Amino acid sequence: MTFDAPDSVTLKIWDKAALHHTLDSAISDLSARHNTTTCRIAVTCSGPNTFTLSVHGEDRALVTA
Repeated sequence: MTFDAPDSVTLKIWDKAALHHTLDSAISDLSARHNTTTCRIAVTCSGPNTFTLSVHGEDRALVTA
């Protein structure tokens, strides 16, 4: 795991069977670290087997129902 900035993390995930579990755990950890909901975490595929997770800025409104 590589922390690019205080509000993002890049992961290289080799085990495809663990892909969803690993991303879910990383999303939960990043949202807890920033005291925000998981829906504010964006996941992008930034390369082969590489994913970048980042926290949306404060200007993005959360949808509540």
